[in-house]
Amino acid sequence: MPKQPSSRIRGILAADGKVLLTTTRLPYVFMADRADGDFAYDVNGKRYIDFSSFIAVYNFGSGSIREVKSAVKKQTDKLMHAAFYDFYSELPVEFAARLLGMFPKGFGRVFFSNSGTEANEAALKFARIFTGRPYSIAFYGGFHGRTLGSLSLTASKSKYRKRFGPFANVVHAPYAYCYRCPLGKEYPSCGVACADYIEDYVLGKDVSADEVGAIFVEPVQGEGGYIVPPVEFLQKIRRIADRNGMVLVSDEVQAGYMRTGKFLGMDNFGIEADIYTMAKALGGGLPFGATITRSSLGDVPSGSHSSTFGGNLVSVAAADALLGYVNRNKARLERYSHDKGAYMRRRLEEMKERYEIVGDVRGIGMMMGMEIVKSKMSKEPGIKEVEGILKSCFASGLLLMPAGISTIRIIPPITMSMANLSKGLDTIEAAVRGVSKL
Repeated sequence: MPKQPSSRIRGILAADGKVLLTTTRLPYVFMADRADGDFAYDVNGKRYIDFSSFIAVYNFGSGSIREVKSAVKKQTDKLMHAAFYDFYSELPVEFAARLLGMFPKGFGRVFFSNSGTEANEAALKFARIFTGRPYSIAFYGGFHGRTLGSLSLTASKSKYRKRFGPFANVVHAPYAYCYRCPLGKEYPSCGVACADYIEDYVLGKDVSADEVGAIFVEPVQGEGGYIVPPVEFLQKIRRIADRNGMVLVSDEVQAGYMRTGKFLGMDNFGIEADIYTMAKALGGGLPFGATITRSSLGDVPSGSHSSTFGGNLVSVAAADALLGYVNRNKARLERYSHDKGAYMRRRLEEMKERYEIVGDVRGIGMMMGMEIVKSKMSKEPGIKEVEGILKSCFASGLLLMPAGISTIRIIPPITMSMANLSKGLDTIEAAVRGVSKL
């Protein structure tokens, strides 16, 4: 049985419940205090292997890159906030140019914000300005944020949207969730019918194509369950956007920044978007979001969109130092993601063969998901089983998070040592084995 939280942690929890509005919490209590690379520590000093990367923010280990910490300290001593969208500053301009260098040819404009949801809010507004069209298309299972505009795009769980409508003009379509095909078909004989659904039903029956300005998509759905679509799905989406004069927006907030082995998750599918959104890992641990657009789309009118803290100098300093680290180590990081990702997949596939409750394994690079079910035959989501696995892993010193209805997301730092990666996977297998016997 897991140990009860210490008196210190219980005291902090009691205070939390009194002064903070309720938000998302995991089925176990981790009270973060500090971290160093592969490990996170609670307020009592207990060490945990970090398979969460603090929700894909520390893609290269929590607090382990000296250049980032040094840049933050240096900029903090100089100036933290420069009201960048009213005044001017050199560092955000220099960083924007370096960031654009990571994108395909033809991308030349950046808007800085504070988070993924803000980056998607900006993309939603910019798409309307660029196309003059009021509607957008997004996908069931997609998660783009919880502020009202990006929440209009989000459709991963109804509780995220309950009591917050009416929403912006967004129509949703099925995503290529092949393990649980929403159209009851099988890939590849289906011909990727979920992509055809957009033209046959969304544009054929719901909204006119000439009123749709953008299609928003995650190259790999994150909160929806770490779902990797067939390559043809995204390629068809690209062609639909082109045929109908729409911009394609790739939400890279979780799948981007080397998580899949490439700087952009969309790069795994052989196509380019017209607008990219990034956050999470981008700021090296500080709040930071960015919306990146093709130069050919043009500019936005002065004053039509802004942000008090967008381009915050400390966040930019951290992001700039981190990008420098990535550029210097890009080949090594790509190799890590490929090799360690292959090892993770092999271990998880072995668990799938051994245990009836492991229904599906999917992912790219070091962005892996393991879907838990009651049985392989029924595919009934193993919601309680996931909770049991998470709690067991936590009790054994491993931080792990869920996704979707009953999927366990496995996103350790790309730089994690093979020894700690192996130990973490051993811990997961022990938990799966234990829950399987219940």
